[in-house]
Amino acid sequence: MESFTVHKGVAATMDRADVDTDQIIPKQFLKRIERSGFEDFLFYDWRFLDDGSPNPDFELNLPRNAGASVLIARRNFGCGSSREHAVWALENYGIRAVIAPSFADIFYNNCFKNGVLPVQLDENLVQQLFDAAAATDVYRVEVDLEQRTLTDGAGFASQFDVDDFRRRCLLNGLDDIALTMQHEDKIAAFEAQR
Repeated sequence: MESFTVHKGVAATMDRADVDTDQIIPKQFLKRIERSGFEDFLFYDWRFLDDGSPNPDFELNLPRNAGASVLIARRNFGCGSSREHAVWALENYGIRAVIAPSFADIFYNNCFKNGVLPVQLDENLVQQLFDAAAATDVYRVEVDLEQRTLTDGAGFASQFDVDDFRRRCLLNGLDDIALTMQHEDKIAAFEAQR
């Protein structure tokens, strides 16, 4: 898993509450067994028109959001089914952080296990981000996990909370397997005794 320390990038706003995992990655694309290749299907039903062409009105298709690596959304982002594929699709697309007032619990946990930082901020602060994004052509933010800060270089600055264990894992790029492999010597010693 790629580590996350400080990330600077274009932030796209998604002015929608209750974005569920079936919208993030529709069920017909869950047949893949790899964790890669899901970027083409991210927000598929919103991102593309019925003929398969890009929907010019969808947030990630707007020229101002080209190359967006941070997503700012409304409350309850990632609700719905527990599919880990939703985070895979975001990460495959290049989204490194999602900022919202609240997240569905399973989605929130899956983010940390897959190198995407979910930043939970008060609704008033999220509204400030939406307002700042609307006032500029291309909105950029800096998410600093080491300092637990979010800034935009134009006056917005906020601290955010993140559990120390999850923070350490992201800073060091440790997923569940990498965490287990830190005990490889003990595992080998145990297996040798059996």
